[in-house]
Amino acid sequence: MAAANDPAADEAARTILTTRVYDASRALVFEAFTQPQHLAQWWGPNGFTTTTSAIDVRPGGVWRFVMHGPDGTDYQNRITYDEVVKPERLVYHHGGTVDVEPVQFRVTVTFEDLDGKTKLTMRMVFPSAAERDRVAEKYGAVEGAKQTLERLAGYLPEIG
Repeated sequence: MAAANDPAADEAARTILTTRVYDASRALVFEAFTQPQHLAQWWGPNGFTTTTSAIDVRPGGVWRFVMHGPDGTDYQNRITYDEVVKPERLVYHHGGTVDVEPVQFRVTVTFEDLDGKTKLTMRMVFPSAAERDRVAEKYGAVEGAKQTLERLAGYLPEIG
């Protein structure tokens, strides 16, 4: 029963991990991930649009935005940045107040230079495996993360 007490296994069960390689510089991918005029063009799964009301990309800064679903549902979101290392890494947490979607998790996004291309890794860690599973089922978070990063791939050539 040692596996039941394995911290690595516990974190894996609480995690959604998405990785993608882009044919774009790390600086460009980081910019697309942190500038509201870019985020509006690609953030969210297929069929979603995003409206930013405030963004301050620095430790302690907040990004407030609404994701508009294709069915007309609006999802209020709040991200608070914990760490910003341009153009290498973003760490933030989602949620934390009653006026946003009831989903809380921590995200680490790394931007790795691969000889002019960028490997982006997004690791979303939830408080529990049950919460990870609930968000994956209710909000389609696993597929949504893949679609979001696919939309970024389609957008980067427009700004590169």
